Amino acid sequence: MPGSVPLQARPLVAIPGRFSASASALRYRAVVVAQALAEAVFAAGGEPLLVLPHDLEAGGDIARRLAWADALLLPGGGDLDPSTYVPVGTEGVHAEVYDVDPLQDAFDLAAARWALARGVPLLAVCRGMQVVNVALGGTLNQHVEPPHRHFTHPVDVAPGSALAGALGSEQVTASCYHHQTVDQLGAGLVAVASAADGTIEGVERPGSVGWFVGVQWHPEDTATGDAHQRSLLEALIAAAAQRRAAQD
Repeated sequence: MPGSVPLQARPLVAIPGRFSASASALRYRAVVVAQALAEAVFAAGGEPLLVLPHDLEAGGDIARRLAWADALLLPGGGDLDPSTYVPVGTEGVHAEVYDVDPLQDAFDLAAARWALARGVPLLAVCRGMQVVNVALGGTLNQHVEPPHRHFTHPVDVAPGSALAGALGSEQVTASCYHHQTVDQLGAGLVAVASAADGTIEGVERPGSVGWFVGVQWHPEDTATGDAHQRSLLEALIAAAAQRRAAQD
């Protein structure tokens, strides 16, 4: 069973923390990782480790800080600042954009570029997929109607894609919570999954070094009862274990 893997054998999965105004019993502001996501990584055989987003210009070199990581998981969260993908002066900020944090954006974008450049296994979830797209020069739709919040729907996955292989299926039921979507794809990215309304639900980067998959949905929401979502997380851990073995 993946959950019984000894600690020392578990690949280390870096997960950038999310800033929270409050958390139960912590009195003040918090840096958090969704419990369902951490538990899903652990059940898949990985050791989930929160990484504090930090000002990279103040000595927080991303390569040094993440050198220990066998994999990176970019989680969901608030919206990216539109200034990261919209040329200044060409478009305003939509009224529905929320929870923008420049430090969070800078750290996530740097972490995404680091993982892609180094071939570190990377699973990008919801906001995480949008981060990768923007990191590679792509753009987002700032708001779509109706928003896909507390929304479960079928997703079609391209046959032969890495995502289909990881899921073990070409159609899955996805649990979503987002109001933004990928618009123009970033350099090298291809869409490999979509919803009935045309939303890009999955991306890959053919020919790149290392394992990478981005999904617009939250696999952790249903991983305990959905073998396909568990399989996606297990694919990340398997790639992380292979990278660790190759470096030993």
